[in-house]
Amino acid sequence: MTDEDLLQAAKSLIAAYGDRSPIPPLTDTYPGFTVLAAYDIQLRQVAQWTAEGRVIRGHKVGLTSTVMQRQLGVDQPDYGHLFADMFHLETLPIDTSTFISPKVEPEIAFVLKRPLAGPGVSVADAISAIDYVLPALEIIDSRIADWKITLADTIADNASSAGVVLGSTPAYLDRCDLRLTGCVVHQGGEVVGTGAGGAVLGSPINALVWLANTVGPLGITLDAGSVIMPGSLTAAVAVAPGQPVTATFDGIGSVTASFAPQETA
Repeated sequence: MTDEDLLQAAKSLIAAYGDRSPIPPLTDTYPGFTVLAAYDIQLRQVAQWTAEGRVIRGHKVGLTSTVMQRQLGVDQPDYGHLFADMFHLETLPIDTSTFISPKVEPEIAFVLKRPLAGPGVSVADAISAIDYVLPALEIIDSRIADWKITLADTIADNASSAGVVLGSTPAYLDRCDLRLTGCVVHQGGEVVGTGAGGAVLGSPINALVWLANTVGPLGITLDAGSVIMPGSLTAAVAVAPGQPVTATFDGIGSVTASFAPQETA
């Protein structure tokens, strides 16, 4: 891809955020589209958003579980950026019309108490950097039409990021084994998913290690106070207007995303 191609791809994705009109897969538009080019496109968007005043509050790791890789047809993790305006409170209904085709994933969010910078970050380093964990729901969305994505497509689309809902009760690592932490997801009172922390690269902490060592060589440090979303414990659940989604985690607590009912004419 030429520099002009990279710029045009970034502009197309930014425009899709604005008008909520998805674009064709970039892998179809640009033959030979690579993961390296996809991260270039993601970072071009991040640069524009930060120049416009948006504030980075953390990062997400996506596609860490076999079930999510199988659901979206990819074979390795990716990462994206989380901005302050992507965080929603549990008590406030979320307007689904601001998305294109949203889905929800249950995750165990990390909040860091000290910076974490790779390469060379170990599991011990990651544990030492974690302040506490929170029950969380990530809203993912795709600016690529019909979720017809490859790994490169979702990377370019900021890892399909769209929103985050955090629970309000912190839990500490010495009181829970994240590998064995079970999760049940309810939507509108019905069980729609179950899973455990071990689905996330064996442990969500491994996802944090992967992230720090992946972004470190790019000059990116995971700052103190950052929220890190390490990946979903279950398959993603499609959002339905008016139907709340609750994830309950053993030993950690629960979190609910409330979605506003569909407006009628």
